[in-house]
Amino acid sequence: MSRWGWNGGCRVVRVAVFSAGSWGTAMAKVFADAGNGVMLYARRDEVVDAINTRHENPRYFPGVVLPSGVRATTNTTFLLSGAQYLVLSVPAQTLRDNLADWGPYIRPGTVVVSLMKGIETDTGLRMSQVIHEVTGIPFERIAVLSGPNLAREVADGQPAASVIACPDEAAAAALQNACHTPYFRPYTTTDVAGCELGGATKNVIALAVGLATGLGLGDNAQALLITRGLAETARLGAAMGADPLTFSGLAGAGDLIATCSSPLSRNRTFGEHLGKGLTVEEAVRATNQTAEGVKSCRAILHLAREHGVEMPITEVVTAVIDGTATVTGAAEALLSRSPKPELYEA
Repeated sequence: MSRWGWNGGCRVVRVAVFSAGSWGTAMAKVFADAGNGVMLYARRDEVVDAINTRHENPRYFPGVVLPSGVRATTNTTFLLSGAQYLVLSVPAQTLRDNLADWGPYIRPGTVVVSLMKGIETDTGLRMSQVIHEVTGIPFERIAVLSGPNLAREVADGQPAASVIACPDEAAAAALQNACHTPYFRPYTTTDVAGCELGGATKNVIALAVGLATGLGLGDNAQALLITRGLAETARLGAAMGADPLTFSGLAGAGDLIATCSSPLSRNRTFGEHLGKGLTVEEAVRATNQTAEGVKSCRAILHLAREHGVEMPITEVVTAVIDGTATVTGAAEALLSRSPKPELYEA
């Protein structure tokens, strides 16, 4: 038996997933369904026990049966010792501190995969840049997975697709093979910056769509925000060296549409709470899961100003989160902007 508890020849790849939240658990299931051995980190003993004995994560997916290839542990050293892939799904703003603890145990050759969709608030760094800065792992061994992937639907085995971005095309192709299942179809690209910016910014736009929904505005307003939000994202991406085509694909428009349209979306739900009159603190309690756009909006707006890019939707969302604008005032601010051509560079 291997140190992880499986017969050595039975599994294709050993995958360590941090941690057992909704998206981490869903992707643990995907990797296991693709035929790999998966070890999932959980902080609480009762979660570990439920996964290992009942094959269920009752906190996030009650009733969803996890494959036998998914095991759980609270022991980070044990988990990392045999991992060929380290899949990170933690709140973006905690990544740096977590890596400071975990980094020394990441073995040479392990490919680190980021599932996170945020920008570090203090530095403006994307998640792949934080991983590189803290651990020293070369970018060729850091991959990003991003796309229209609502965790509940993926956990249920509903059809979904995503994009794997890595500077090393061979590494991206190997990871693609490791998580390809009949219901989960990954594509590859080398545009890491585009995928990360698309994933982070769509959360802010989803907050705006939620605000509009909470105010009782209709489908026209939602379509307006989604379309103009995509334009904001593409402008920022182009200014930061991303491939413009990325934003018309799964990691751009696809992710944006899913996150802005679904009631399963945390960020849209958070925005809807605000639109209905809850304070930010009340919305945090009501949502009860991390809405990355709430933390990342300030960093994204800072990047936009740094690169001379206009992002009016991001600006009003940030003002609402900071308490410098009311929800109705934000809507009025957007609608009262001076007319412009639909396509412009700033």
